[in-house]
Amino acid sequence: MAIVEIQHLSKTFGDRTVLKDIDFSVEAGEVVTIIGSSGSGKSTLLRCINLLEEPSGGEIIYRGENILDVKHDVNKYRTHIGMVFQSFNLFNNMDVLANCTVGPIKVLGKDKAETEALATKFLEQVGMGDYVHAHPSQLSGGQKQRVAIARALTMQPDVILFDEPTSALDPEMVGEVLKVMKELAHTGLTMIIVTHEMEFAREVSDRVVFMDQGVIAEQGAPEQLFVNPQEERTKQFLERYLRS
Repeated sequence: MAIVEIQHLSKTFGDRTVLKDIDFSVEAGEVVTIIGSSGSGKSTLLRCINLLEEPSGGEIIYRGENILDVKHDVNKYRTHIGMVFQSFNLFNNMDVLANCTVGPIKVLGKDKAETEALATKFLEQVGMGDYVHAHPSQLSGGQKQRVAIARALTMQPDVILFDEPTSALDPEMVGEVLKVMKELAHTGLTMIIVTHEMEFAREVSDRVVFMDQGVIAEQGAPEQLFVNPQEERTKQFLERYLRS
């Protein structure tokens, strides 16, 4: 059964339509990457899934229920949907451990000692175990993003959304974040990743979604989409990668 299923989703900003009649679903344990040119609607789709943007139409079905119904508690839904942003969004006045535990303790009412143990486990998993008492200002961009991933994991969500998690990083730091994400992809975590890193998408995805001008133009297994794309626009977008 799909964890998240999107039906006929649309999003407009003023008179500009950014998403047009999107149908899209993600199964438990699936790793889905979303690729496409800048402005194709990738990040808007991700932000609609966790309701950072309010869809203009359509349905978002989470575990069988439409969470756009007025009776649904948006904040409760969001606790099940983790998010890793381009710009880290860490609290500068808290150390690394507190950044990871504040959500589960304050929002979910979890036990402090248990949450700290869980956060420490995830910080070690992303290679940041030695930095639990460091502050964000003492960390590189790659380290901050790895803390942000550990923070999302500590909420123990059903699915984690990654919005171009390497785009704000210096080139030499991209690899360390992608390495962590590759490792996570093999743990059974459900992941939806907007990325410009084509080799990464090809390597980790169960399914690749190509968006173009607000629609899903094509989707399929990476070996199909990257090697034998069906749509002309997909072929044009991937041309430089297919030559390598």
